[in-house]
Amino acid sequence: MRQTAVMRIRYATDPGSPATPNEDFAATALPASGAGGAVVLLDGVTPPQGPSGCLHDVPWFTSRLGGELLGFSVSHPDVPLAGCLAEAIGRTAATHRPGCDLSHPRTPQATVAAARWGDAGLEYLVLSDAVLLLEEPGGGVRAVLDDRLDAVRARARRLPSGPQRAAFIEEARNTEGGFFTAAADPAVAGRAVTGTVHPGGVRRLAALSDGATRWTEVFGFGGWRRLFALLAGEGPEALIGQVRAAERSDPGGTAFPRGKIHDDATALVAELRAAGP
Repeated sequence: MRQTAVMRIRYATDPGSPATPNEDFAATALPASGAGGAVVLLDGVTPPQGPSGCLHDVPWFTSRLGGELLGFSVSHPDVPLAGCLAEAIGRTAATHRPGCDLSHPRTPQATVAAARWGDAGLEYLVLSDAVLLLEEPGGGVRAVLDDRLDAVRARARRLPSGPQRAAFIEEARNTEGGFFTAAADPAVAGRAVTGTVHPGGVRRLAALSDGATRWTEVFGFGGWRRLFALLAGEGPEALIGQVRAAERSDPGGTAFPRGKIHDDATALVAELRAAGP
């Protein structure tokens, strides 16, 4: 069986505003042997104004949870990614201070996209609106999506815009029939979209936060295949640059309605190849 190695990884991230910290997190881990590896991307959930019950901010949480998930998924290759996420959530929760109320609905949380590859193929996990794109050897691009938040937003659009709509989405978070994000409950990991692709079934992969997927989902520059071609060609910086230009061209969010005029944007693309017999 041929193992999978990485030929090249390209990555870019940009905060939505220079005045606020970037709440996205992305990292990769590659073993010294050059075979196998993992990618983790988290998009921190910016809480509404008001108390969160926690003494820590969102960037603290995403860096802790992302680091735990990446480290555990590499050191425990036989544990499914959902189990790795559950372990990482539990470990991160244990690092909170005694004054943190982890039961608070606004406790720091994040969306997750992760992939791990090796002898058995490529395993993936997506929770909430982060996105993984998998390019097949024939050139097709498969988007791994968790569309539950989209379904909640569609229902919310039937309500008057403003606080009522925002409250509806907030109340649907981490509830049955709603959508799920990684916060302090390890059981949420079991809600993630997961799967495995056979060895050799993925040529390249990309991980993106929703600030980067605006290229397709908000501004409609093209579908996932065109987005992937831009990533693999001009690179993540070009993708984010086009998103930023589109945001600036619509400063009021009237032509392209969106929750934030500018959002943290992160994109990563990895090229894979067979490493040996």
